[in-house]
Amino acid sequence: MDHPTRRFLLGSAAALSASALCPPAFWPRPAAARALTHNFVVIGDWGRQGHYQQRALGARMGQVAADFGSLYTVSLGDNFYDDGVTSVDDPNWDLSFESIYRAPSLRTPWRVILGNHDYRGNVAAQLEYGRARDSRWSLPARYYTRIEHLPDGSPAEFFFIDTSPFISTYRGTKVDIAGQDTARQVAWLDRELGRSRAVWKIVIGHHPIHTAEGRFDEPDLIAAILPVLKRHGVTIYVNGHIHNLQYIERDGIHFINNGAGSRVDPVGAPQPGGFTAPDQHGFMTVSLDRDRFDFSFINLDGRRIFGRTVPRLA
Repeated sequence: MDHPTRRFLLGSAAALSASALCPPAFWPRPAAARALTHNFVVIGDWGRQGHYQQRALGARMGQVAADFGSLYTVSLGDNFYDDGVTSVDDPNWDLSFESIYRAPSLRTPWRVILGNHDYRGNVAAQLEYGRARDSRWSLPARYYTRIEHLPDGSPAEFFFIDTSPFISTYRGTKVDIAGQDTARQVAWLDRELGRSRAVWKIVIGHHPIHTAEGRFDEPDLIAAILPVLKRHGVTIYVNGHIHNLQYIERDGIHFINNGAGSRVDPVGAPQPGGFTAPDQHGFMTVSLDRDRFDFSFINLDGRRIFGRTVPRLA
């Protein structure tokens, strides 16, 4: 694990069992091919002061991001365990973020959302940190959109949502969601998806909607968010929260669970057509162009253990 791994092969029994779903390993992409795609990396549930393999995985992600030509990093929430941060000067910023993701390839922008553990601390400090301390940290609001332009000039729009306030079991707990207006957020998401003219509409949330193993499907989001996604033809939903790697397609939406940035929890067998990765730390790479969303799960050894190409709907 001390040397960069530049060959990404299907390398686990779980990945081999899902080979019918997984296109041939594409790594490494030739430089000319990379120039034709919009590339970024994604990680979730990471902030544990380097423990649970966070430091090793961060180093690996830096190597992969450099070779891949990553433009930025998407963080799927639970940025700081167990209780978020107290202020912009909290030592956890250095212990869990600055000292871990030091590679030049990760000194690019971080598009951030909040998780439930972040809501156990000072959310305002995470909203302020990019302005006060490190400009790569981009969390302009609890939920927001961002338009990225693909190499051919086509727009892709990312909808970063705030899922913790929807989870009814958090009410009255240390996850301080008091005062958050979920109806207003749903109306915002519905309006913004409806007005978007992007060729891709990609929704990023912390909590899952559907999972491959089914145990952690989230009924509150199935009720509140899923109908909005269906109404506007969203085909990609990416989340963290569940501490493993999972994928399943349901009703034309590809649900990608990427919560293995530090501690990894057990995962069951997938439902038909799905994928789960037992005992695998990991992150995602994404290559996006006008017609395809290519994603891969990359493990701690730098191997591509699963991937899928999602074509754009006409």
